[in-house]
Amino acid sequence: MTQDELREELVRLSRSLYDRGFSVGSAGNISVAVPDGWLMTPTNSCLGFLDADRISRLDRNWNHVGGDKPSKEVFLHRAFYETRPDTGAVVHLHSTCATALSCLDDVDPQDAIPPLTPYVVMRVGRVPLLPYVMPGDPVSGDLIRGLEGRHAAVLLANHGPVVSGRDLRSAVHAAEELEETAKLAILLAGRGVRLLKDSDIKALKARYAAMR
Repeated sequence: MTQDELREELVRLSRSLYDRGFSVGSAGNISVAVPDGWLMTPTNSCLGFLDADRISRLDRNWNHVGGDKPSKEVFLHRAFYETRPDTGAVVHLHSTCATALSCLDDVDPQDAIPPLTPYVVMRVGRVPLLPYVMPGDPVSGDLIRGLEGRHAAVLLANHGPVVSGRDLRSAVHAAEELEETAKLAILLAGRGVRLLKDSDIKALKARYAAMR
């Protein structure tokens, strides 16, 4: 896929997320790796109305070299690329149910998204909850680096999910799966829930690890 095609793909997938309510207003940001650096949605842009020609471009040293100014959350993205070498894209959303879970005080910080379905295990894996940090603060990147690449996604407390994938479509699909699982967790709150067993999770990871 050429860089122009990738820009158009980023516009299409961003619009799809916006149209289905995974982002509102100017919330959320997405990046994708290209041979000479990264493309990133601009700061204060709306995922539903991106202009392919104005998407930010950063070089291999993360210098802004083209398009509009990149998202202020560049630190979140950079941390995933630097600690998970196979990362090809990163999606940060303020999707409703995942963000709602990030606001609860009884969520397990080591495993914030319960293994309710095989698909969240296959596409997302275990999701830690990171402490609250002001948006745009580089400390958020430090917290992700502290995980040493062990997780493909995190929940930022009182903020929302950040999800990485091997390519743009994989990252978007994983972000969607995380949101749907968060919705299930909220719908099932207070009821007896049958989670996947550790043996089920190990078997899924062994077979489908490449999906992340």
